Amino acid sequence: MSGETALDQSGLGVPAERAPTDWRGDAMRRRIARRYASERRFRLLGMAAVLASAGFLAFLLISMMGNGLRGFTRTEVAVPIDFPRSVAMIDPAVLQTNPEQALANANLPAVLEQATTQAFGVSDTQLLSPNAVLALRDAIIRDPAILDQKVTVNLPASTGIDVAMKSEGNGTDEALASRLDDTGVISTAFNLGFLTGSDGTDPTMVGIWGALKGSLITMVITLALSFPIGVFAALYLEEYAPRNRWTDLIEVSINNLAAVPSIIFGLLGLAIFLNVMHLPRSAPLVGGMTLALMTMPVIVIAGRNAIKAVPPSIRDAALGIGASPVQVVFHHVLPLALPGILTGTIIGMARALGETAPLLMIGMRAFVSQPPGGFTDPATVLPVQIFLWSDEVGRGFIEKTSAAIIVLLAFLLTMNSIAIYLRNKFEKKW
Repeated sequence: MSGETALDQSGLGVPAERAPTDWRGDAMRRRIARRYASERRFRLLGMAAVLASAGFLAFLLISMMGNGLRGFTRTEVAVPIDFPRSVAMIDPAVLQTNPEQALANANLPAVLEQATTQAFGVSDTQLLSPNAVLALRDAIIRDPAILDQKVTVNLPASTGIDVAMKSEGNGTDEALASRLDDTGVISTAFNLGFLTGSDGTDPTMVGIWGALKGSLITMVITLALSFPIGVFAALYLEEYAPRNRWTDLIEVSINNLAAVPSIIFGLLGLAIFLNVMHLPRSAPLVGGMTLALMTMPVIVIAGRNAIKAVPPSIRDAALGIGASPVQVVFHHVLPLALPGILTGTIIGMARALGETAPLLMIGMRAFVSQPPGGFTDPATVLPVQIFLWSDEVGRGFIEKTSAAIIVLLAFLLTMNSIAIYLRNKFEKKW
């Protein structure tokens, strides 16, 4: 009978035969209904998590695009300048031989003051950017013939006028911008100088190229140091290192280094590379070496896991056909593990690209007005540049900060896309 214990011939107790499951019974139907309901709730929770993540990402992109796209534009004022009647003092002979010296003594600020007062009735300091003199100088160098005629030159507007044209400014700037806009002498155009210039004190004239080039050079040094050292360390630990206490200590140390706060690596770089080795401060070389110390543990851990995932049959087959242990590792194991190694490299490099704290410790927060020309020239990087602009009091730097974040995201996506392409290529090959 069901639920009772029967005795076999040896006298041992065995369970009696169970009754068949009633799949059409009410109890079973309720159990199945609860199971399906639980699965539906799990799907809804998963979908809600995905939608929440997508919502946060969309909010980030929309907010950055809303403020940042204005940072790629600049407000310009069409200023009529009558050079023959202006107060400019330019020697034509010196202009042909040494235009920089000739224009340095040409009293161009007085020319702008005279032109804006006659044309608009306001001072050039209220209407134009402090760097409008440089824009006028460049226009004269490009076409010296304008010195003999009356021309209209597009010059960058002041920060107040620029903000008033793009969003909301104070009463005086907004009224002046509205009046000039009605006369058609003011316009907003794409600011190519933002992509080709460097840092500055005027938000209408700053550029991102100096920080972008500094980030590029720093990432090249970081990758050149961390990738080969990390891969070779992973190969040695996984394929050649003996299993003893020292190896265990090294493995634990590498795992701990991957979780160390980034500012600790900045202190390490400050102590070793600057105070002991006396390398140049605020140089991409020091920044790349510091970030390489932070990235190497991530590559070693990812590399060891990828190497460990290669089937042992690959090694046995290679050894069986006469390959040496070195050939097994470099001709078979490493190519098969390379996609996983590249995945870890992508994660490590993405983290290094967004780091600010270790670079601040080695002095890469300096004001750099020129793009770096080499590995040892003073430079800054995109995250530090964003940090510096976000700390500025000028209203014009708000949109420049968002625009710099867009450039940083574009740089990160480009770098990751190249790495993902290489990873997929190796996966298809093998």
